[in-house]
Amino acid sequence: MDDGVAASEQDAATPAPGVVTRVVRIVGWTAIVSGLLILGFVAQQLFVTTWFAEQHQDALSEEAEEHFATTEVSEVEYTPPVTQDTIEDGAAVVPPESDGPEDDGTPDRSGPRTLLVETAPALGDAFAVVRIPSIERLQDGWTVVEGVRVRDLKNGAGHMPTTPLPGLPGNSVISGHRTTYGAPFHEVDTLEVGDIIEVDTAIGTHIYEVRELQIVRPTDVWVTDPREGSWLTLTTCHPKFSSRRRLVVFAELVDGPNYEAIYA
Repeated sequence: MDDGVAASEQDAATPAPGVVTRVVRIVGWTAIVSGLLILGFVAQQLFVTTWFAEQHQDALSEEAEEHFATTEVSEVEYTPPVTQDTIEDGAAVVPPESDGPEDDGTPDRSGPRTLLVETAPALGDAFAVVRIPSIERLQDGWTVVEGVRVRDLKNGAGHMPTTPLPGLPGNSVISGHRTTYGAPFHEVDTLEVGDIIEVDTAIGTHIYEVRELQIVRPTDVWVTDPREGSWLTLTTCHPKFSSRRRLVVFAELVDGPNYEAIYA
């Protein structure tokens, strides 16, 4: 009896946890659970999405090969725009009142040429492969789909439909993830002027040379504007693990099926 009474008196003497103690415990456990959830989300974004994107690349690669074999390629007449550069370079420009160009020995580059053009792919379809020899993860190529919707970029890289397809005159824009969904553009910041970028399409292989890298704001949509000649523009988030800025790579066509028609 004495032991029971003593235990009861000891329990009664032990103070119940105060409000502050309970709040600290709740906050502590909440922080632990939140931290675990955040770590899980980060792991899912960095590793799980990349795993799925890389697995999906096998199917996309086969889809691109089928596109190369089955899409229609046609020849169309192309007349390069007359610019101040072409005038200074010696292109013959015929005034409206003139009967023809004077024969001064310079080539007439103002006339029509022939371009190879492929049928535009549907949104979400794999239609191209981009390779960058100086970047290990892109040496074997990464398949590009048509479109830059969220669902398209889950494949890693997508072509902006409002811009020309690679290998055609103008400014072809391809956007890609840098840290998730395969992160195909993870190391594009290591590119230097003169580095080569290759793009395979149904027309053939188009070879571009890096001319410039820029860091811009997400609102600087001028990077997608048309350009004279034939250009490839790669865009991705900057810095890594952030979408605060955009890293943009501008590369100019230096060889390929349409190079002579565009630059001759």
